[in-house]
Amino acid sequence: MSHTEEGRIKVGISCGDINGVGIETIMKTFLDNRMHQICTPVIYCSNKLISAQRKALNLNDFQYQTIHNRNEIILRKTNVINCWEEEVPVEFGKSTPNGGKYALLSLKAAVADLKDKKIDVLVTAPINKHNMQSDEFKFNGHTEYLAQAVNSPEHLMFLVSENLR
Repeated sequence: MSHTEEGRIKVGISCGDINGVGIETIMKTFLDNRMHQICTPVIYCSNKLISAQRKALNLNDFQYQTIHNRNEIILRKTNVINCWEEEVPVEFGKSTPNGGKYALLSLKAAVADLKDKKIDVLVTAPINKHNMQSDEFKFNGHTEYLAQAVNSPEHLMFLVSENLR
């Protein structure tokens, strides 16, 4: 039985800018264990960074499993795949070169797993479009990067909320 037959869609999540709201939003989302009834989150980040932000934000109830291989994804648990090993300083609310560097490492790893069908869907946490710019990322944002990564000439970004479609 596949994970989707069990109702456990593997949702890859890029961490976004490490100085932004992405990691906090991800952790607060999966504090609600009901989320694990419908999906299995796979966060592309660093367990050191998750641990440091969990402590800084006083989110001690947030639980996760560090995995080293995409084949180790544990259903009904929040999984963190290390995209880097080094400790990275976080400067909440500031645009830094590290913010862009590590957001790109996360995004690249998540896209690679999406293309290899190790995850079913990809959710991207917010990036800073300015500090992301590099030789590897010359795009206006996620949408254009993803379109090129999956070779899709037709693409569309949309936002959905309760009152806006």
